[in-house]
Amino acid sequence: MLSVRGEILAVPEGWDLLPPGDPALSRRIKEDGPTWTVVEPKGRKRFSHGIWAPAERIATLRAELAVERADPAYQRTLDAARARRAVAEEVYAEDFRGAVLAYLAFHPGHQDYAEAMATRIAAHATPVGSGTVARTKRIPIEQRAEAATIAWMRHQTTGYDSMTIPREKGLRREVRRMLAARSKQLLARYREGQVIDFATCPLHAAVAPRDAEKDRGPMTNVQ
Repeated sequence: MLSVRGEILAVPEGWDLLPPGDPALSRRIKEDGPTWTVVEPKGRKRFSHGIWAPAERIATLRAELAVERADPAYQRTLDAARARRAVAEEVYAEDFRGAVLAYLAFHPGHQDYAEAMATRIAAHATPVGSGTVARTKRIPIEQRAEAATIAWMRHQTTGYDSMTIPREKGLRREVRRMLAARSKQLLARYREGQVIDFATCPLHAAVAPRDAEKDRGPMTNVQ
């Protein structure tokens, strides 16, 4: 039995559950006729638990796909597609890093920090499956870069990860908004070339090599 929006449904006779894990077969099953997709929502995420479809159709399409996969030409096609995707991902990662750099817009005296930040943020946010805002296409890349930067700073330059936030509606969002404002104030100092006390600056602690700046004191004004 399945529950759909509170309604209990009986699985049709002769249907079987195709477990998740084979995207090609799942796609063909959905394209070939009626199916029920089992999805479990958890917060903002949705987790697939498989597809219900006629058992005979699942068996037929699985067998057809197995024959195709046994053909060397199929593997060559897959390899070529993977290579194209890899190149596209490299290009996107570099484009995203450039968008982060543009958003940071640090003073020339702090450019090394901007370069290091952009590299780390892009490396964290752009991989396929990372689930970050960098992977969405619903907003322009400039907005993705800003959101990814603020998210990275929330985890790297604030105490957000160790905070105990009561489960009150809207409270976590308010805390994030407050921390985002602090992060933007910190970014403004680097953009303006202000004096930075490296001993207390959380951005320096997050970006600088752990041993490269041990004995370095406050930075002189670079304006």
